[in-house]
Amino acid sequence: MKIVFMGTPDFSVPILESLVKEHEVVCVYSQPPKEAGRGHKILKTPVHIAAEKLQIEVRTPKSLKNADEQAAFADLNADVAVVAAYGLILPKTILEAFPRGCINVHASLLPRWRGAAPIQRAIEAGDGQSGVTIMQMAEGLDTGDMLLKGTVELTAGTTGGKLHDKLSVMGAQLINQVLNNIDSIVPEKQNENDTCYAAKIDKSECKIDFSLSAEMIERKIRAFNPYPAMYFEYAGERFKILEAEAFAENAGLPAGTIIDSDSGLLIQCGEGILSVNQIQRQGKKVMAIEELLRGFKFKS
Repeated sequence: MKIVFMGTPDFSVPILESLVKEHEVVCVYSQPPKEAGRGHKILKTPVHIAAEKLQIEVRTPKSLKNADEQAAFADLNADVAVVAAYGLILPKTILEAFPRGCINVHASLLPRWRGAAPIQRAIEAGDGQSGVTIMQMAEGLDTGDMLLKGTVELTAGTTGGKLHDKLSVMGAQLINQVLNNIDSIVPEKQNENDTCYAAKIDKSECKIDFSLSAEMIERKIRAFNPYPAMYFEYAGERFKILEAEAFAENAGLPAGTIIDSDSGLLIQCGEGILSVNQIQRQGKKVMAIEELLRGFKFKS
C-alpha cells in the first residue's frame, strides 16, 4: 500500500519503521519542531528524525484545517493514512481523503481509555490488562470501529515506561497485520457503555497527595515513571519517587508524616504506609533509597 504516516513521539517510531519494511510510505506528518533550552535550540520530533533517516518527505503543519493543507494531503494519492500519537485533530476532509481513510494505532483496549494518556491511566486505575487497538478513525475522539486488538497483562511491576515500550512494539506488529488483511477484517463497533476518558496528564497531578491511600499513590508512581514522575517536597527541595511499595498497616499519624528514615523511608498515607525504594533528589541521579540515606537524612 501507499501510506501517509502521521505521528510525533518515540511511541510512533517503531510503527513507522515497521510500515516501511512492508509498504511504501510516501510522506510523514509530524508536529512542528520546537525551541528548547536556554539556547532556544530547535528540536525535531522523534518521528521527524526517524523519517529523515529513512529519506521520507516530512511535513509539519501547525493545523490541518486549512484548505491548502488539505488539498496537499489529498494530492499524495495514498491508499491510507496511518496515525499513531500524532497530536492534531483530523478534520473530516482529511479522514476521507484516501480510499481506506485513516487508521489509528491506539494504546488501550478500546472503548476503555479514549484520549491522550491511556498508558498511564490504565496503570493508575489498577487495570489488570492494557493493549493496543487498531481502529478506523471517525470524527469523534477515538470512537471509530475496531479492526484488531492485542492484549498485555499489567503486573505489580508494570511502569508507564515499560508499558509504553511494549505497546509501541505491539502496535508496530498489529498495524501490518491489519493492512495486509484489510479486505477480510470485519470492523467491530465500540460499546459506548464501556467508555472512559484518559485525560492528558497535568503537572499538578505529579505532586503526591499523601491523604490518598498508599495503594493509590504507589500506582500513580508506577504510572508516571519515568515521566513526568511523582514527587514530594521536603525542606525546600523536590524529591521524585520512582519506585515504592504500599503496605496496609497504619501508624496512626497524620498523612504525610515520615515514620522512619534510618534504614528506609516510610511515609504515612491516608490509608496505609508508603515505603520508598527509588528516589531522585533535585538535581541528582536516580538512586536506591539506601544510597540517598547514607548522605542525607529526613527528620521524622
